[in-house]
Amino acid sequence: MLKSIKVRDYMTRHLVTFRSDTDLFTAINRLLEHRISGAPVVDSQGHLIGLLSEGDCLRGILSGAYYEATGGTVSTYMTTEVETVTPEADIIELSERFLRGRRRLPVIEHGRLVGQISRCDVLRAVKEFAQHEQGTLEVG
Repeated sequence: MLKSIKVRDYMTRHLVTFRSDTDLFTAINRLLEHRISGAPVVDSQGHLIGLLSEGDCLRGILSGAYYEATGGTVSTYMTTEVETVTPEADIIELSERFLRGRRRLPVIEHGRLVGQISRCDVLRAVKEFAQHEQGTLEVG
């Protein structure tokens, strides 16, 4: 049953992350280099302290343009109120959260960032489940 599929089984574990003291332009370059729209910000123990998105970066660039102070650090522009999910959450629950506008969510276990799950990961889980169910029906 699809409800028994856990986030742990489909989350991305190797993430681009930033520290709060990362230079904003260094962060922008890494986002562009990895072709991603945002990344988690963690402390030295791997605890999630925020997210830096393309929108946050644009806000940083625009504020620099207006105030003639370019750059700064990730901590100045990151979003600190972050919705998260646990590795044990089920795919159905997560799908409902994604329908409310989220594209991806950090996965937290014992207070530490352990991965990220995206809409694409959920679609992959559903596809694999459907293929498995179809194979079971054809064999039986």
